[in-house]
Amino acid sequence: MKRKAFTIGLVALGLTVVAVLPPSYNRIATSRQNFQEYFRDLNQPGSSLNPVERFVFSLVLANSEAASSQK
Repeated sequence: MKRKAFTIGLVALGLTVVAVLPPSYNRIATSRQNFQEYFRDLNQPGSSLNPVERFVFSLVLANSEAASSQK
């Protein structure tokens, strides 16, 4: 009886984990795609980024490069 309850609990836990993971992968993929789009637009004149977005994104990139060089 305990073994059956353990198996049911394990299957329920597995289904819960599977149900939770795909949205996070989707968010990561969407975030990566947005980053690539912004990065490509930085070097193109007449890009879809407005001046404020260009400035903020440049600051983020500069801070991440400075932080990685300190390690």
